[in-house]
Amino acid sequence: MNTNRPKILVVDDTPANLVAMRRLLARADADIFEAASGNEALALCLDHQFALVLLDVNMPEMDGFEVAQFISETDHLSETPIIFVTAAYADDINRIKGYTAGAVDYIAKPINDVILQSKVKIFLELYRARALLQQALDELSTRNEQLTSEVAERTRMEQLVRHQATHDALTGLPNRILFRERLEDAIVAGDADGGSFALAYIDIDGFKGVNDGHGHAAGDALLRAIAGRLGGRTRDTDTVARLGGDEFAVLLNDAADADAALARCQTLCDAIAEPYTLDVNDSRLGVTIGASIGVTLFLPGDAYDRLVVAADTAMYDAKRSGKNRCVLG
Repeated sequence: MNTNRPKILVVDDTPANLVAMRRLLARADADIFEAASGNEALALCLDHQFALVLLDVNMPEMDGFEVAQFISETDHLSETPIIFVTAAYADDINRIKGYTAGAVDYIAKPINDVILQSKVKIFLELYRARALLQQALDELSTRNEQLTSEVAERTRMEQLVRHQATHDALTGLPNRILFRERLEDAIVAGDADGGSFALAYIDIDGFKGVNDGHGHAAGDALLRAIAGRLGGRTRDTDTVARLGGDEFAVLLNDAADADAALARCQTLCDAIAEPYTLDVNDSRLGVTIGASIGVTLFLPGDAYDRLVVAADTAMYDAKRSGKNRCVLG
């Protein structure tokens, strides 16, 4: 049998009736299945999806009402249309009982072949239309899943590109571009609500000696270690960035005054000055460096350039005055 064609189940306990139905349905564009009992019909329903069930009402052991009831109450079978074939069609009580059990129509015995073929044709057309609709829905669902996946992948790639454009590849810290955005946002917020923050510029003392004396791998390992220490000594609301080379910047939120800003910068200076043990080319290297830090406080009405110049100038003042210290600008 062609598995793509609709299937019709004929249920009747009389062999002669099955033969007659087989003859009447010979021209139906469907595969015909036969069952001689209610139990046999239910077994076939569990194994096949039928476009239509032609069900004899009067059968021993399990009658047509019981079979229809089972089909209508089984989730994956409940949409199966059932036509009762009965000599009691004119009996309103039996007809109502059949509809209650799940029947969609009745055909009276003796069977009129024109009526049978007409009704069967209608249900087969409904089945095919429904199958086409389900196929279209399945294809739409598949396409929606593909689109969802494509959108998610595109979003992920856009986020990755955005991250790569705004973060330092070596340390993972925000780069100069993102730091400028954060600083400008802090200025706008500070002007709006009167919040306080400080801007610190950091230059590593002794980095060139490590980089030149032990190679770029050691220099890179040291920069990553410094980034980790800065991140560990700042708050979640702060922003630590690598501006390039061995220069870092920190946006210190909630720095109420000069003493608070200098105290927080001294914490960073002390953290950077602690000895390092670096893993470089399968060997361990111990180094000690320092940091010159310049810090300036935000004042309402401040401009980006004023803050940057003040912090940068203070940082160079720290280097000229002996290094490994913090200077307020």
